[in-house]
Amino acid sequence: MEITFSLDEINNVAELIVAAKPNKVILFNGEMGAGKTTFIKQLCKTLGVTEATSSPTFSLVNEYQTTNNQIVYHFDFYRLKKETEALDMGVDDYLYSGNWCFIEWAENIASLIPEAHSTISIEVLADGKRLLKLN
Repeated sequence: MEITFSLDEINNVAELIVAAKPNKVILFNGEMGAGKTTFIKQLCKTLGVTEATSSPTFSLVNEYQTTNNQIVYHFDFYRLKKETEALDMGVDDYLYSGNWCFIEWAENIASLIPEAHSTISIEVLADGKRLLKLN
């Protein structure tokens, strides 16, 4: 699936992604500033998270609960130096929990990613719109 959108259309795009029924472990690729965290925040809202969401850059993971009691984990592995740091925090327990896992900078834990995952790539286009690809 490929979608070109402007930021004011982000809600509709998040709804399309959820309706596409991706794997619950989703890797987010894109350059710094492409809008990965912004899109994850909207996905959380679409899934029913009502609390404020933020990037877990320093904590590595944030946990949210939806209105229908689903759990959403948001990871940011940008600052990770070694995969063992992720193992030390129990990343396997999160990734194989059956809950939503949204992962930024997954390349820093490449060998730990479950085989059953989806990938969302976000690219900023010259006109400021975003190109989102779901695989």
